[in-house]
Amino acid sequence: MFVSFYGLLEAGLLILNGIAVLNKERFLNKVGLSVPSNSFEVTNPSSFKMQLVNLIAAVQTVMRVPLIAINIVVIVAKLLFG
Repeated sequence: MFVSFYGLLEAGLLILNGIAVLNKERFLNKVGLSVPSNSFEVTNPSSFKMQLVNLIAAVQTVMRVPLIAINIVVIVAKLLFG
């Protein structure tokens, strides 16, 4: 099976899209990946869970607008070149 660089970029784009649309109330709280609401709660900031929560929050904050533009470019390229 031939894996192209474009295929890898497209897979990365799909993963970023998936992270960007995760809903905090409906999904992340049920899975246990929510930001602690109580500031007195002791959590290890270097734990894998907190790093994953911070990554999800960063992707949702920073990448939302660029993802719209990148998705438009990919859709147009798919329509033109197949």
